[in-house]
Amino acid sequence: MKALYALLLCITVLACDEKKQSDKQVYLPESNGNLNSISVVVDNTLWEGSIGENIRSIFAAPLMGLPVDEPLFHMRQIPPQVFDGFATRSRIILKIEKGNLKPVTKIVNNEFAKPQTVAVIGGKTDKEIVEQLKENAAKIIDAFNKEEVKEKQRRIKLSLLDDAKMESKLGFTINIPSVYRISKADDDFFWIRKNLSNSKTMELMFYEVPLESISKGDSTIVDIVKLRNEITKNKIPGEDDIYMKVEDAYAPGMFETIIDNKPAYEVRGLWTMEGYTMAGPFITYLIEDKINNRYLVADGYVYAPSLDKREYIFELESIIKSIKIK
Repeated sequence: MKALYALLLCITVLACDEKKQSDKQVYLPESNGNLNSISVVVDNTLWEGSIGENIRSIFAAPLMGLPVDEPLFHMRQIPPQVFDGFATRSRIILKIEKGNLKPVTKIVNNEFAKPQTVAVIGGKTDKEIVEQLKENAAKIIDAFNKEEVKEKQRRIKLSLLDDAKMESKLGFTINIPSVYRISKADDDFFWIRKNLSNSKTMELMFYEVPLESISKGDSTIVDIVKLRNEITKNKIPGEDDIYMKVEDAYAPGMFETIIDNKPAYEVRGLWTMEGYTMAGPFITYLIEDKINNRYLVADGYVYAPSLDKREYIFELESIIKSIKIK
């Protein structure tokens, strides 16, 4: 009989624990915060020393492909003793824990709020923590970026552009805010624009090219730049032979990524106008679509002199990353 009572007690305790865990997930508050802003939970003395220096050099590093330096993320430091209540609801959090028995880096989702990504770095010494930061920087940045893209896409879905014709012609779906307008719609090329103010704009181009038109290897970036220059010169030319081209004096950067579970090339750089004084940043994606023997090309660029451009490029990135190929 005692054994039966003990068994029933264990079952009751386990059920209560499971209910607590379930309630924690159900009743998590909504996360908050500006896009691309990290709450850094770290002791004041660590923030002012080598740990803080490395955090700033990694997460506030200049974003590639902008005409002036703008940080990957904005940051605010929160001492651990006041990290409670509303402060825990930031969407992306970097938490530094000194005193662990061994160095550790872990990424946790929805720990204090939802949606949320928390990166925890631990170590016994400052040196161990700095080593963890450097070794795992790319992984943490990628996790934070994915969280912010997801949030931006959620906001975009609140009001969408009717782009059914483009989606039907090019065989994909995409979520574009309704404040954009379609400026040009050919059978194989679509040009979409958003006015900011005083002739400042954000623009998107969509088209497709055969897989064999882009070589794989050292010349990939050369092929992509050549392709972009041909498209902008022939599809959106200005008056008096004025046209857009990739800035020769600023070497664009190329990265490999995944969009819609398909391999893709990402290129970031600067554009300029041939024959006119205009310039700005661009971001180009070539998504490999083997079934249709093509690359789907999605390109976004910004003209906004005197304004910060980091959030504009981020919006274009988030739009493009919502692509689903049919």
